[in-house]
Amino acid sequence: MQIDPSSTPVPEVYQYVVGVVTPRPIAWVTTLSPSGVVNLAPFSFFNAFGANPPVVVFSPTLRRDGTKKDTLLNLERLGEFVVHASVASLAEKVNLTSKEVPPSESEVSLAGLTTVPSVKVKPPRIAESPVALECLVKQIVPCGTGPIAANLVIGEVVMMHVADAVLDGKGGVDPRKLETVARLGGAFWCRTSDLFEQQRP
Repeated sequence: MQIDPSSTPVPEVYQYVVGVVTPRPIAWVTTLSPSGVVNLAPFSFFNAFGANPPVVVFSPTLRRDGTKKDTLLNLERLGEFVVHASVASLAEKVNLTSKEVPPSESEVSLAGLTTVPSVKVKPPRIAESPVALECLVKQIVPCGTGPIAANLVIGEVVMMHVADAVLDGKGGVDPRKLETVARLGGAFWCRTSDLFEQQRP
């Protein structure tokens, strides 16, 4: 099978992309609205792209009607956010926060979660997540227009919070203790519990 994105309906292109680029880590992002409402949403177009300085990139795509999501609007106004680890024990809550709610309502309350103040940015952290990365927006790069168009948010990590419970005792993070989840195609998710090791040559 061959797929030409220029002649294929956008929803079909989207389904193929998310079906073959797997697993995709999930950025669970808090932002703050001008009226002080905490927005919390998951994004599976996400990854880390450097360490000097530490940089993360995620994409709040446009909605299927072509409008901007609350996360993107908040980032354009404030330019600060916090990325949390999406872990297996919180997977249902991560999924629940993908629900579309009015901008005046917070997904934090919807999911029964709690917040704690951040150190260097205004959006708070989710207390239940073992990892939080406080970030400043370096750049937002729109990639296309219309439904599901990407908006690459490039953020510099200015503070990291890592729970002692997920450390390996040697100064690193133990993936067996963190146990993040990731998105596959359709409604499929996976856990990072099936691990194997290979040493770099």
